[in-house]
Amino acid sequence: MKNPFDNLDKVLEHRVRLQIMSVLVTNDGYEFSSLKDMLSVTDGNLASHIKALEREKYISISKSFIDRKPNTKYKITERGRTAFKKHLDALEAVVKQQK
Repeated sequence: MKNPFDNLDKVLEHRVRLQIMSVLVTNDGYEFSSLKDMLSVTDGNLASHIKALEREKYISISKSFIDRKPNTKYKITERGRTAFKKHLDALEAVVKQQK
């Protein structure tokens, strides 16, 4: 029997990345400052986790200006949505195996 832990996505095992993906999967997009406030993390901490998700192409980034202020918005990609669902399915399998 295959170990369900093998199906967990290593990128999504960190709680901040899992939280970011949870927010993005349920919203059309989210801004950096709003994510930072919601997750109670520092700029640098959030940026490093965002980079990890971007590297895997789990999220996309759009930059713009609002009233001359830079605005960065993140969206989940189809690849990210698929990876997130697979990760949740693997977590569910882990829990079911413990019964």
